Amino acid sequence: MTVSRRRFLEQATTLGVAGVAASTGALSLLSSGAAQAQAAVGYEVLSTPMNTADPDKVEVLEFFWFGCPHCYAFEPTINEYHKNIPDHVAFVREAPPLNPQWEQHSRIFYAARSLGIVDQIVDPVFNEIHQNRKRLRKPKNIGKFIESLDVGVDSEKFQKTMKSFAVDAGLRRSTQLAQQSGITGVPAILVNGKYRTSVSMAGGDKAVISVIERLVELERS
Repeated sequence: MTVSRRRFLEQATTLGVAGVAASTGALSLLSSGAAQAQAAVGYEVLSTPMNTADPDKVEVLEFFWFGCPHCYAFEPTINEYHKNIPDHVAFVREAPPLNPQWEQHSRIFYAARSLGIVDQIVDPVFNEIHQNRKRLRKPKNIGKFIESLDVGVDSEKFQKTMKSFAVDAGLRRSTQLAQQSGITGVPAILVNGKYRTSVSMAGGDKAVISVIERLVELERS
């Protein structure tokens, strides 16, 4: 489920953030030798730190895609981490459409965020796609599914929200964040806008949680 850097830049341009894509030279990683050394401990350091939403907390940001089997496999682990995070940590999720095929799934996430029902729909959407083998690509089918979850939003309202300005803004912003962070696939984790890690980089689902916790403590201290 990785996405090439070139494809990533193309999608960023499509979503109206070409200016961000053009600035990636200033956001490159450290030298190759330093990057290899960092990767050996399960993370890489961004050469230019990114802003976080709450400077009073250490931010753990997960980039994901509903259609990604690796994200689905990682879901129980990251959910368990989320349930037990300390007060000084802020857990955030973003679902950037890194290629056109991901867009409707990204719209599900940002529509749910706009309507305040993210926590109620994330696991059901993952299960519908990966357990029940439903693609959930057509807005009409998506709307009917969300309505069936009995979360207080009917099909028409959800479909309308998927097309809203707020959701369009969410797509652009998440793509910008993903571009700035330099991720090349999902699931990927950004810790406090400074450190990038992933399941593959850390060596497994449990290992990446250990890396996250280590980096959180580093930032806290």
